[in-house]
Parts: sequence; C-alpha cells; structure tokens
Amino acid sequence: MSGHSHAGHDHGLSADADKKWLSIALALLVGFMAIEVTIGIIASSLALITDAAHMLTDAAAIVLALVAIRIAAKPAKGGYTWGLKRVEILSAQANGITLLLLAAFFVYEGVSRLISPPDVDGRLVFLTALAGCVVNLGATWCIRRANRSSLNVEGAYQHILNDLYAFIATAIAGAIIWATGWGRADAIAALVVAALMLKAGWGLVRASGRIFLEAAPEGVEPARIGRDVAAVPSVTEVHDLHVWEITSGQAALSAHVLVDPGADCHAVRSKISGMLHDQYGIEHATLQVDHDGAEEHCGDPHGDSYPGQAPVNGGTT
Repeated sequence: MSGHSHAGHDHGLSADADKKWLSIALALLVGFMAIEVTIGIIASSLALITDAAHMLTDAAAIVLALVAIRIAAKPAKGGYTWGLKRVEILSAQANGITLLLLAAFFVYEGVSRLISPPDVDGRLVFLTALAGCVVNLGATWCIRRANRSSLNVEGAYQHILNDLYAFIATAIAGAIIWATGWGRADAIAALVVAALMLKAGWGLVRASGRIFLEAAPEGVEPARIGRDVAAVPSVTEVHDLHVWEITSGQAALSAHVLVDPGADCHAVRSKISGMLHDQYGIEHATLQVDHDGAEEHCGDPHGDSYPGQAPVNGGTT
C-alpha cells in the first residue's frame, strides 16, 4: 500500500517574503549607491567604490528575490510537478557566485593599492561611510521584516548585512586617513570588505549547492530518521529511505516500509507521518507501506536498511 502524506502542507512558496519590505530596502540601496559612486570617484577611495559595488549586488539580490518569489509562487502544472520553487535557489546561487567574483576582483585591487596607495580624501570617506551605515541599517531592518526562512531572501539579507559591516570598516579607515593621512587604510578596508564578501558568498553557494545535489537538510540525519521510523510499532524494516529539500525550508521524504502481516498499513503510515512532522518538520512524505512477506523483495535494497524496533537515541542497527 502506498500513501502520500501532506499533513496540511501548503505547496506555496516555503517563505512568503514580504514584497513591500524588500521593495523599500531596494529603493534605499539604489538611491544611496548612486551618491556613493560619485563621492568614491571624487575622493579616490577604493573602499567607497567597493562598498558601492557591494550595494549593487545587494540591489541585484533583492531584484532576484522579488522575481524568484513571483515565479516560485506559480502553481505546479504540466511537467513541473513541484512547480518552480527552486527558482529561488538559482537566485541564491547567483548571489553567492557574484559575491565570490567581486571579492576576488577587490582583493586584487586592494593589494595593488597597498603597494601604491593613492591620495584619498579621508573626510569624504568617513562622512559617506557613516551615511552608508544609516542607509544599510534601514535596509537591514526592512529585510528582517520579511520571512528569512527562504534561502532566496536570506541571500539578499546576507548581502545587506555584510555591506553594513563593510561601511563600518570604511568609516574607520576614513577616520584614520582624515586624522593621520595614512592612505593604505583605504586599501585595508577594501580587503576587509572583500573578506566579508567571500564568507557570505561561499555560504550561499554551499547552501544552494546542497539543495541542487538533493542532500538532506542541514542538521537532519537520515540514519536517525530511519531508526525512528523503524521503531514505530508494527514496523519490521525500513529501506530505500531518501530525504532532500525541494527548496529552502521545504523538506521531503520517501521510504519503503514493511510492517507485520496483521498490521493496519493505513494506521502505521499515519503514525509515521505524524512522527516525521512532529520530530523533523517533514510535511511532505511519500511512504510505500507493505506487509512483510506479502511480496518478494530485493535481497540487496538500495541504500541502508533499518530493522524494526531499532534503538532510537543514537544506537546501532
């Protein structure tokens, strides 16, 4: 007997981000970015230009988030049986790759300026960076109002949060140049920004890559799930167990479960679905439940096999 458990699951976007707050954050960033580029050129500051480039990726991240939200919300139809939910993961990966590429460029530029530092207007750098902190605080607050359980929205948030840290570093560099005239502080601030971009970019690429490769969600151990399912009364064996994420925050599971010959397949399946929902937050479980011995089974099933009544808390089977 096979069953498809939904447990009240909504097949809409896993994180229905608030478009209003994303749009406000976008307007703040685009407006300030234009000002910062102009001042960065006038002040000969790589740190300000780096911040402006980072703000450009912030704006692109929010635009991608808004587009992805719209596309991912479309219902499943035709050959797209899961809908277009993974569009948001494409967006997150694009954000991460962009951060990595920009970071590499600014590392190169920052090292060049450490070797041959130009004259930098520290006062302009300091005042502009302070204004940037205020703008980014506003944008960060807006993104926090949206639902960040979506990797797509989290990608936009990480962009903006890292830019806030970058403005703080740039403000410190501007103050040092203004007070001492040491121009290399600007290049050091640019390298700090690049390091933050590398960290955020790698995190996004790694997280989105796990979803594309259909790895189990972070913090979820398939072997433990198998043992817990096998420990459900009347279950004699669990195999062909697969756990993956359709999109961020929306896990799915499939498994073949064997039960005692006299057991109620429907009741066992309901118990397993409830356990998966309550303990692991898995709302979309496809379970094939058969009576043990009622049919011929592969002698070498795919994946691990979990005998019934296995220990639950970290024991071995």
